[in-house]
Amino acid sequence: MKKYNYLLPMLLAGTSTAFASSAEEYMDETIGEKPTIQHHMEQSEIEAGNLHLREIIEHGQLVFDARFNSLDGRGRPATTGGGAPRDPHGQPAFLRTSGPDANACAGCHNQPASGGAGEFVANVFVLAQTLDPVTESISPEFSNERNTLGMFGSGAIEMLAREMSDELIAIREAAKQEAMTTGENVSKDLTAKGVSFGSITVTPEGLVDPTMIEGVDWDLVIKPFHQKGAVVSLRQFTNNAMNHHHGIQTTERFGLDTDPDQDGVMNELSVGDVTAATIYQASLTAPRQVLPKNPVRRQAAQQGEQLFNDVGCNSCHIPMMELSTREFSEPNPYNPAGNLQVEEVSELLTFDMTRFTKANSLLKRTPKGSAIRAFTDLKRHNLCDEDYNHFCNEQLTQGSLVGFASPEDFTVPAEPRPTEVFLTRKLWDVADSDPYGHRGDLSTMTEAVSQHGGEARMVRDDFFNLPQEDQDKIIEFLKTLGVF
Repeated sequence: MKKYNYLLPMLLAGTSTAFASSAEEYMDETIGEKPTIQHHMEQSEIEAGNLHLREIIEHGQLVFDARFNSLDGRGRPATTGGGAPRDPHGQPAFLRTSGPDANACAGCHNQPASGGAGEFVANVFVLAQTLDPVTESISPEFSNERNTLGMFGSGAIEMLAREMSDELIAIREAAKQEAMTTGENVSKDLTAKGVSFGSITVTPEGLVDPTMIEGVDWDLVIKPFHQKGAVVSLRQFTNNAMNHHHGIQTTERFGLDTDPDQDGVMNELSVGDVTAATIYQASLTAPRQVLPKNPVRRQAAQQGEQLFNDVGCNSCHIPMMELSTREFSEPNPYNPAGNLQVEEVSELLTFDMTRFTKANSLLKRTPKGSAIRAFTDLKRHNLCDEDYNHFCNEQLTQGSLVGFASPEDFTVPAEPRPTEVFLTRKLWDVADSDPYGHRGDLSTMTEAVSQHGGEARMVRDDFFNLPQEDQDKIIEFLKTLGVF
């Protein structure tokens, strides 16, 4: 296992990485148009330990911030955003609905700096990218419109999801072993990091009855990325987004020395490039809590945190969870096919996430690991009822509840992920991630709270039953959580 424990002499959040050093620029005698990414990083060099962590992260930010052009392979005339082949003739170079819809990752993830959230103008139209022919309609009949989320602290979020997945899967495997030993059905409660995900029943044949599983796919793998909880890792997120949003095909997804989109460019991003982009995102500093200097507002924020808990917001927006590790490791053992697998590397790349924290960070070292204050349970919830159904506008299902498992592993047929459920939003960057709601169409925190129905209805009502001053104190507390 290759460990990288260097503390970088640079502020990663919000820095700008030059596309070439001054020395390289001086030596470069070529003129005219050039690709934005002129040098690719090799995975073999990373695994051999020949590169400093700083070099990997700097290259990752270069990839993340790069405004790709046609010489990089931007565009995908012969493939959809899902990678399926299509007739290249007449395909648009850019299209906000079906894509490609952006030049750079940072074109949408930029609030308040590279890697952050995006405002309403940066919304994406999930599932429209797979359509052939493309659609120019933004109707929910054709896609699910979603707001861009921030990536700060995402390394810790991915590790939290892995540990929760490990716990849930261990419960399932223990139930399987017990059922085979006793010859009887065995039922077990599913709990990870104190969060209940319902229960399972396993037959002596090893089949799982998933009908009582709550808030996670039936494979019990927590998928912390995408608002629907559909993407397991930063690497999968990156591979997907490169083709969807930019028309950049990565070699690990599309193959070496191939040109599936028929744009005349091969090997548009290497395995090492994707590793670097993943590590850049994983190393983005966690959000912080910064209390107001004004004593009146400071006291209100401190009282607001207690009121936040008293009202019950903390039942889903869990203030703190313990991680048994301080390290991020790449690749993710739960990566689906088409993304780098653990068995494909000679060395895991690991680094201490807590070395990238700042004062008042919401990710802290503990004696045995780390503590993460992300204010989420990484569980899907239904926030809709007959009075409040703002969060139930989507019409298209995004994948299946089976997840990465085989449908034959279960006692009932596979079902689609429900349209009305979403992952609990992380609140640790809430001061810097407006607008709110999965579509980004709620302009204030209070508006977002007002639309909490369904499973959150009682908490929502308790919030609005508070005196206005106490409601304002909770908002003042939330305003202390951000990237700043």
